[in-house]
Amino acid sequence: MSGAEHGDVEPGGDAIVTTAWQLAEAEGWAAVTARRLAEHAAVDLGALYERFADRDAVVAAVAVRGFADLAAALTAARTAADSPAQVWPAVMAAYLDFAYTNPEVYDAMFAHTPDLTLGAEQAPETVAATFDELRAALAPLSAGRDPDTLAELGWSLLHGMVMLTRGGRLRPEAQDQRESLLTTHLFPPL
Repeated sequence: MSGAEHGDVEPGGDAIVTTAWQLAEAEGWAAVTARRLAEHAAVDLGALYERFADRDAVVAAVAVRGFADLAAALTAARTAADSPAQVWPAVMAAYLDFAYTNPEVYDAMFAHTPDLTLGAEQAPETVAATFDELRAALAPLSAGRDPDTLAELGWSLLHGMVMLTRGGRLRPEAQDQRESLLTTHLFPPL
C-alpha cells in the first residue's frame, strides 16, 4: 500500500498516522504539528496525545507503516517476477520506486527514527520484513557468500543511491546506467 492509498480514514491512531503521512508528503515534516495533525485527522488534541506522547511518536508510527508498505511492495515485486533472474531487478525497482515516491516517509524511516534499526534488540517486525525481502531477492545470487551480508550490502547500495540522487549529487542522466550496473554487474544473475 503506498502513501497515496492511505486516504481511507482508519480507526484510532491509524487515521492520525495516515494524516501525518499525507501532510509530511505534501508539505514536509515541519508542517506536521500536533494542532494541524489533530485538525486534519478530525480528532481533538487530547485524543491525539492519548494515542501519541509527542511528535516523535507520530513520526515513528509513520516510519513503521512505511517499512510495512515497503516490505509489501518488495514482496509483490519478488513474487511477480517472471524468472529467478528477474527477482533482484524487480525488487530493486520496487525499492527505488517507494523511496522516490515517498521521500518524507523514507526520511522518517531512515533519518528521523534512529531506534528503528535492524540490529536493535526491539526492532519492529516491519523493519525485519523489509530486510527479509531484500535477503530473499539476493540469496539466490549469493554464490557461497553470506546471504545476510549480501542483503546488507544491497540495502546499503540502494539507500546510498536514493540519498545521493535525492540530494542532487549524482548525474541524473546516468540513473539508468547505475541501476543496470547494480543489477547485472554487482549482483549478476547466476
